[in-house]
Amino acid sequence: MSFRQNLTRARGHIVFLVALVCGLLLVLKLEKIGEPPAAVAAATPAASQAALAPAPEDPMLPFETLDPLPLRQPAPLSDTDLGYARIAWTYFQNNTNEATGLVNSVDNYPSTTMWETGSYLVAILSAERLALITPEEARGRITRVLDSLAALRLFDDTLPNKAYHARSLELVNYANEPVELGLGWSALDIARVVATLGLVERNHPELAPRVEALVDSWALDQMVADGELMGMNVVEGAPRPNQEGRVGYEQYAAKGMMLFGFDTYRAYDVRPNLMVQEVNGQPIPVDTRMHRNVTPAFVVSEPYLFDGLEFGFDARSHRFATAIYLAQEARHAETGQFTAVTESHLNAPPYFAYSTVWGGGAPWAVLTFQGERIDSKRTVATKAAFGWDALFGTDYTAALVAELAATADPAKGWPEGIYEQTGAVNTSTTTNTNAVVLAALSFKATGPLMRDPE
Repeated sequence: MSFRQNLTRARGHIVFLVALVCGLLLVLKLEKIGEPPAAVAAATPAASQAALAPAPEDPMLPFETLDPLPLRQPAPLSDTDLGYARIAWTYFQNNTNEATGLVNSVDNYPSTTMWETGSYLVAILSAERLALITPEEARGRITRVLDSLAALRLFDDTLPNKAYHARSLELVNYANEPVELGLGWSALDIARVVATLGLVERNHPELAPRVEALVDSWALDQMVADGELMGMNVVEGAPRPNQEGRVGYEQYAAKGMMLFGFDTYRAYDVRPNLMVQEVNGQPIPVDTRMHRNVTPAFVVSEPYLFDGLEFGFDARSHRFATAIYLAQEARHAETGQFTAVTESHLNAPPYFAYSTVWGGGAPWAVLTFQGERIDSKRTVATKAAFGWDALFGTDYTAALVAELAATADPAKGWPEGIYEQTGAVNTSTTTNTNAVVLAALSFKATGPLMRDPE
């Protein structure tokens, strides 16, 4: 075959190569010019235009240059601290239900959730480490909790309901009234109790078979979808799933589920849903997603306190916690107002509030669960004061604890705190606050609950 014939047969390939070279020359020319002309941009596919656009700034950058505060090193407790711990344990002595071994979520109110049940397990382990109870008593209390959890009627035969009567184990609503169907399940609450079951295995390995049997009896795979945590609500009488968790709570819950081999990587990965809001000179990690599709998500101390006191911080949560704490310290320095904010029960309507570092689109907002502003209910929270003092041990945290010391009731336990606006005591007394006080004092003495005592 002649050269001319070969050339003719290859003409398609030659045209392709010439077009490719021309295209490369055009790209080089456009790079030298800068932005592509409007006509070229209009003709460029959206995906290609996105590739040409500058990458958004990494929201983690402000934290990579933030030096985390040093953690307090374990040391024997003072007599004062041991006295504080005994007051906190009094709450659990008063509120353990004889029939079930479960604890009331609020003083003398026989309702509980998986969140409060997890807090009770933390209280038991902490009290044991502080020698307030013997290992035998701790084991007996934990065993009774495991028995009751195994006996629960599950929502839709799948997972624990959002609330139970602490004496009868009936499925109830938030008014503690029996409901046949139930309310659905909270993925965050269940992950909380699962996390604390991991602490039980670590501290009482002889109970591991019972813990594993309980975990296996719950369909935990139903609350994990593509690495995310899924809750279940009842809407117009029918179950409806929804993604659960926002920055802080979501990562703590993901860690708990990972202890038992569940893939919650997307819940743990904070970057896709992270933005930074500066509050009192500190970069505050905020979720970009709305809360209940009503108000921007909120930032409180609680999930970071749990993470540090129970698991021990990872590098990321240590930096986040540092910024969240330092903003509160800075507000006190600027205003003279003691600041220790987190979620709290209230002793008056609406009975529960989120006192935030940032929430609802503004710093220091106080919000109901539905997103309404109630700033008059901001509480200097007992659990935040004790938690930050245990973790960071600064002059400011010591002053916070001293400010709240007079609110303790030796016959009842530690109340939620002090209302900032009036100085009156928020007398609501709860499982969560007294559990955090115990966990904080245990941390001061022995370090995180997930580690062997130092």
